[in-house]
Amino acid sequence: MMDHQMTNSTAMSAKRYTHMTFFWGKNSEILFKQWPGTKTGMYVLALIILFLVTALMEWLTHCPFIKPRSNSVVARFVRTFLHTIHIGLAYLVMLALMSFNVGVLIVVVAGHAVGFLLFGSRIFKRTQDPTAETDLSPPLKC
Repeated sequence: MMDHQMTNSTAMSAKRYTHMTFFWGKNSEILFKQWPGTKTGMYVLALIILFLVTALMEWLTHCPFIKPRSNSVVARFVRTFLHTIHIGLAYLVMLALMSFNVGVLIVVVAGHAVGFLLFGSRIFKRTQDPTAETDLSPPLKC
């Protein structure tokens, strides 16, 4: 009978980081058990990593590796590989957001915003070509 029941201390430690609503605080688990845990430095490192991953996702979305009209088989495989990496990172970010930590949410949104500003908005790219693409919206084509 005791095998099927949790003791009070076990139940408390299992519930320590389980949140089903948004919360503020550094004591959380993001992606891995006991990471970042209760250490402030590890929490800040986790937020920096998430910021960089979301900026990388924006770079992969707008990367200039392959011309859009390229028809070679190699180019299509490279685009497929980059898309696969992008989707894998997107799922990891989604799982990190499921920690319900407000700091994680803010950092992920900020990472996407900075990534889009740097790579998607073309704010730092000067073009004199009047035929250049002027659509600044994210690529939502099906």
